[in-house]
Amino acid sequence: MEKVLFGWSGGKDSAMALREVLRGGKYEIAALLTTVTEDYDRISMHGVRRVLLEKQASNLGLALEKVLISKSASNAEYERNMKLVLEKYRSQGVSSVVFGDIFLEDLRKYRENKLKEANFRGIFPLWKRDTRKLAEEFISAGFRAVVTCVDSKVLDGNFAGREFDGSFLADLPAGVDHCGENGEFHSFVYEGPIFREKVALSRGEVVLRDNRFYFCDLVNG
Repeated sequence: MEKVLFGWSGGKDSAMALREVLRGGKYEIAALLTTVTEDYDRISMHGVRRVLLEKQASNLGLALEKVLISKSASNAEYERNMKLVLEKYRSQGVSSVVFGDIFLEDLRKYRENKLKEANFRGIFPLWKRDTRKLAEEFISAGFRAVVTCVDSKVLDGNFAGREFDGSFLADLPAGVDHCGENGEFHSFVYEGPIFREKVALSRGEVVLRDNRFYFCDLVNG
């Protein structure tokens, strides 16, 4: 069985991709690979506290490898730090990374080019899946997630902190992808069929950052 790294954001697409990999039985997960903004001690882009990320990994029964970047990290810094981590796992016989990307061609091409530089390849188990059906499958499978970040250019701030459920999907404005694949929103999965137990959390305040993104703080316990 091939050992792989798994690009883990903590959100619903990651969870669905992980379920696909675990069900397929072709790969062994060496570690979840997550980018963490060191200054904030939170998952980059999603804004979730590191302690919740660690509980999530523990409840999945998987090792966690954090790629640390600064709050003002350039692409060069991110790529340098990621390459160091890949080199570490390459020496352990790992040569592939799984991602939950669905349809963004430019993002996939970027990932594949950078992986190739490190003698890695990308695996995309959700590629070209219908995002509405994928979102509905996530809910019907028993997963539960909180929307942690929304882009105010496309969604009202009231969407931050909501449960990712049928009501949320029904309220999405026309043109907003049901999986937020264009960056409209991000989420944190706290329960589901691949978890040993629920990640205990509570919703905190919602704040606007960079005059654009609404973040709902999630608190441990």
